[in-house]
Amino acid sequence: MRVLAVDPGLTRCGVGVVDGVPGRKLSLVEVGVIRTPAGDPTPKRLVAVEDEMRQWFARHRPEAVAIERVFADTNVSTVMGTAQVTGIVMIMAERLGLPVTLHTPTEVKAAVSGSGRADKAQVTTMVTRLLGLATPPKPADAADALALAICHVWRGGTQSRLEDARLEVLARSGSRGSGIPRRVPPGAAPAQRRLRAASDAVTRQPPPIPTRQPAASPTRQTPGAQPR
Repeated sequence: MRVLAVDPGLTRCGVGVVDGVPGRKLSLVEVGVIRTPAGDPTPKRLVAVEDEMRQWFARHRPEAVAIERVFADTNVSTVMGTAQVTGIVMIMAERLGLPVTLHTPTEVKAAVSGSGRADKAQVTTMVTRLLGLATPPKPADAADALALAICHVWRGGTQSRLEDARLEVLARSGSRGSGIPRRVPPGAAPAQRRLRAASDAVTRQPPPIPTRQPAASPTRQTPGAQPR
């Protein structure tokens, strides 16, 4: 599974792409940081982030997207920028039909280092070791993005595949003849979307019209005849 992970930020946005499956060795595909000048207007900075993120999606064609969950902070402007970048990434992933998962910083630290209270140096050390890198990834935003990708492969990836498999089974068993293929071709919509479409199609079908039986015509009797 190929995961594109984003440590969102308006000034520095960490992006990392990792290949791997639970229980096997992980491999780094690419890591980097998207930067925007703090003096530029916010709309211009958001467009710059979107343009670069679009290139990341096109270049690596990920199967899943992981984003660090926004948490409360005393610096409102920082939280706003982080939330805005998160929204951009989520919209792009949704348009491509990619599943998006949010992971908290504590969850990521626990998955990578075994402790939810690990500091950035410990996380960077573990990321370097797990991916077999010659040098630690820098800056910290890049290391955080890779830690996020590793967390998703180990935790979110398995759950996502199980859920997709469950929905595929439901779609096939509950909507025979709906046109949903047994094997999903490349570029097909996610199972959730296909199941929703199949359910909507069933809901839109008009109810069957009851067949009216013709009323029995009254039996005419000949005067004086006995009824049978």
